[in-house]
Amino acid sequence: MKETISIDEFDGKKFKIRFIEEEDNRKAVLTHYLHNYHNGVKKHYEKEAKEYLNQIVEYKNQEAELQLVNEVALQQLLFEVENVPFPTPKNYKFKFIDLFAGIGGFRLALQSLGGKCVFTSEWDENAKKTYRANFGETPFGDITKESIKKYIPDDFDVLCAGFPCQAFSIAGKRGGFEDTRGTLFFDVAEIIKRKRPKAIFLENVKGLRNHNGGKTLATILNVLRNDLGYFVPEPQIINAKDFGVPQNRERIYIVGFRNDLGIDNFDYPKATNKNVTFSQIKEENVPPTKYFLSTQYVQTLVNHKARHEGKGNGFGYAIIPDDGISNAIVVGGMGRERNLVLDHRITDFTPTTHIKGTVNREGIRKMTPREWARLQGFPDDFVIPVADASAYKQFGNSVAVPAIRATAKKIIELISFNDDNRK
Repeated sequence: MKETISIDEFDGKKFKIRFIEEEDNRKAVLTHYLHNYHNGVKKHYEKEAKEYLNQIVEYKNQEAELQLVNEVALQQLLFEVENVPFPTPKNYKFKFIDLFAGIGGFRLALQSLGGKCVFTSEWDENAKKTYRANFGETPFGDITKESIKKYIPDDFDVLCAGFPCQAFSIAGKRGGFEDTRGTLFFDVAEIIKRKRPKAIFLENVKGLRNHNGGKTLATILNVLRNDLGYFVPEPQIINAKDFGVPQNRERIYIVGFRNDLGIDNFDYPKATNKNVTFSQIKEENVPPTKYFLSTQYVQTLVNHKARHEGKGNGFGYAIIPDDGISNAIVVGGMGRERNLVLDHRITDFTPTTHIKGTVNREGIRKMTPREWARLQGFPDDFVIPVADASAYKQFGNSVAVPAIRATAKKIIELISFNDDNRK
């Protein structure tokens, strides 16, 4: 229940930010508590969750009535977090946390393998909306803050993180844990150091391999292997197109296992050799006219490409044939224009948005957000509750779910086999 206090009476914008953060934390605590209501993890969130639950129910004069209202409210909230497209497996086999969660690509993959997510964080507000719509859970916010880290429970099996790539200040240093301070990898490493999960699964852009002359990756591996005590095989570049989606998307995967588990070998998954093309994920019906480019914009793209070709560069738009595969979908940098398609099914060329020129007659259009979702391996019942601009950003920033799942399956098999041998 939001308070009716004038923000102007307090510390201006700073108070407003603190107020919003507090509200977000309450939602995160409560939904994490409800998601873990039927297992022991709920104790980690219980004290604060019950306080927040009392704040959002209708108070009655008599204690018995209050308890009744509490129970009704609790059951309603449990229904809301459980009646979602992708609920937690009832008989889960392992627990994991989802850092820099985006819209839940890691979560989709690991839940499908029988995993239960016991903590998630993501700072982007629109991504949080999409995450909540699909999983019934509001992610915690900025993981760099100690106030957020304190909510991470103990005793989970796998830490997942698609952390951003940042350079480290390691000039003249050994490139260890302390040298990563001020970067988001430091926060991941700090959580690993505190919680000691059995396995870690990190994802990043392909460029991490050569970032800062290779020093960034070398520092990450040194921290994981020597400072934190994990067996980390050589990272591998994994391409989404090798795992059943028609997208040429290369990302670096870093996998690690706690040394005391005795795991000293890991084989990354092999390509499935499924020949998938764009035609298999293309919209079943002709998309709205707003996705078709104007004649003037098409000409602008043609001119732009010609200028770059004249300089010997390969920059510019690209049209993906139905029997081809897309370029990597990315945010910005002509991410949409590098993945245009032809769709001759259009019959109504009346513009539905303000454009310069007319709708082109060649059938050139952008891919739709749903097509981008399919390129990343998201199922069609994955809810897209945000506007197109946010949806493109969210799917462009996401992981390719089938490739993540194939790798996670190998991780879970190893730690499960290890657990069986220890019994």
